[in-house]
Amino acid sequence: MNNVVLMGRLTRDPMQRMANTANGELEIARFTLAVDRRRRASGDSGEQTADFISCTAFGKQAEFVNKYLHQGTKVCLSGRIQTGSYTNKDGQTVYTTDVIVESIEFAESKAAAAGGQAPVYNNAPQEDMGGNLSGGSESSDFMNIPDSVDDEGLPFK
Repeated sequence: MNNVVLMGRLTRDPMQRMANTANGELEIARFTLAVDRRRRASGDSGEQTADFISCTAFGKQAEFVNKYLHQGTKVCLSGRIQTGSYTNKDGQTVYTTDVIVESIEFAESKAAAAGGQAPVYNNAPQEDMGGNLSGGSESSDFMNIPDSVDDEGLPFK
């Protein structure tokens, strides 16, 4: 299975172009996503490191990217890894690795993106693309089990 899920920020505005296909023109968006690495052992210098991942979106996803995303926008995407190679003008073979975007969405609110208060992700209600709130609890990251549910009805103990 070839599936990848990434969350990161665009390093610059997406590059937009159109391609001619048998079915007409197809919109394409290319961008680079800076994805933070997990912290290393305590011996690490403490500097945050990131991987810079090339991404390509086609069709409706490309339209979304080109219309709404810009440098610094935090997004979450899923897609597949695609490798390839070509020969450059010096005759050297260059190997490429790209993520082909299958779905993409915003990963922070407009207020957070504009420099407002950063959202708390662990237990705050989250707003989805449709404006609906979900999740959240008042005292912990875990959902409280109602008293009416007995231990026999739970899939774990």
